[in-house]
Amino acid sequence: MEDRDTSESPVDSQLEEDTPSVKASQFTSPFTSQLKAMIRIRHKYQAMKKRRAEMNNPVQMAHRFSHRTTGPEIFTFEEAATASTLETSHRRTKRRKRTVLFPNDRRKCLPSKDRSRAKPFLVLLSVIVFLQVYNAIENLDDHVLTYDLEGLEKTLKREVFGQPEATEELLRHLKDYLSTYVHSKPLALALHGPSGVGKSHLGRILARHFRSVVGERLVMQYFVLHHCPQEEDAGKCALQLTTQVTEVVNQAEEEEKIPVFIFDEVEFMHRPLLEAVHSLLQPGQNNEYLNAIYVLIGSLGDSEITRYVLQNSSSEALDGQRSSGRLIRELVSLLRHVLDGHHVLWRDTELVPLTLLEKRHVMDCFLDEMTQEGFYPDHSHIERLAGELSYYTSAGRRFSHNGCKQVVAKVNLL
Repeated sequence: MEDRDTSESPVDSQLEEDTPSVKASQFTSPFTSQLKAMIRIRHKYQAMKKRRAEMNNPVQMAHRFSHRTTGPEIFTFEEAATASTLETSHRRTKRRKRTVLFPNDRRKCLPSKDRSRAKPFLVLLSVIVFLQVYNAIENLDDHVLTYDLEGLEKTLKREVFGQPEATEELLRHLKDYLSTYVHSKPLALALHGPSGVGKSHLGRILARHFRSVVGERLVMQYFVLHHCPQEEDAGKCALQLTTQVTEVVNQAEEEEKIPVFIFDEVEFMHRPLLEAVHSLLQPGQNNEYLNAIYVLIGSLGDSEITRYVLQNSSSEALDGQRSSGRLIRELVSLLRHVLDGHHVLWRDTELVPLTLLEKRHVMDCFLDEMTQEGFYPDHSHIERLAGELSYYTSAGRRFSHNGCKQVVAKVNLL
């Protein structure tokens, strides 16, 4: 063939020179057939190497095709295979460069995603959590309703005169404490004010109300001058007090209720008793001691309250402070300074100050007491009885020295 390589290597020339001798000795040498096979393999390798070089060189390919068109047409399988290989590779190159386009009038069929099996369980878990939270809120509301604080609020508004700020502050602390089950410390409320402003009366109302909702055994009233009048008995009284409180809180823990302890006349409480009560208010105790309400009633700081009210007795100043809530905040600040110097017990308490009563409040006390005793509530008679009491006069307003403390005695004389 024309496209074969005409150059001969020294090995080829040597093989050609030795060919007659090979032919002559093909029957005598056992290597003749193997040598022929090696020659054929070499020729085929040279032909394949040449074709590969021509395929990689476009100039030789063009010259080869032009020579085939001008020369005689001789069909060979090698040329057909080469042409078909070139055409196939060219088509493949073109196909790879093309981008797949979707027709505009057809909708793409995207692969559908498998539905997650965890989604229904997630929805179920969310519903369960919602029901649990809702049930907890309902239980808290039921817990507050158990103590009937709305009824207590109505009673305080009906029976306590001239102390709207103090009653609101008291109810706020009670609602905050009774709205939860678990507490980090007991609730200690300190009611302080001058004589006759309704401190002991407020304590009796609280005792009566909580006895009706939690039971008689879970409410304890402790009058210092009655239960422990002598100072030499203070240590023994403190031990007895601790024992009684332990019994009550254990009973309350069994019944799942919050007990109430009311201490009246705390200004006469001796130091061992103060230490005993202070130890009961500490947070690091058993759970039954933490779920309890302590109410301390006394007249410590009464002079500071009286002085403050008289200095701000003008109608604009006093009424403005009451409407803005500043009256309670400033009185609490005054009482805190006085009580902290008396004993550390009051550092763990919420102070609720009670202010002086005016003459109109004393008249309300007379009206209520006369109604309870069965007397006809004559207004002129009530005003005359109220006028017999002593008052502070400041900025045209009259404040009672002893509040409603002498009302009962006056009514008993009728």
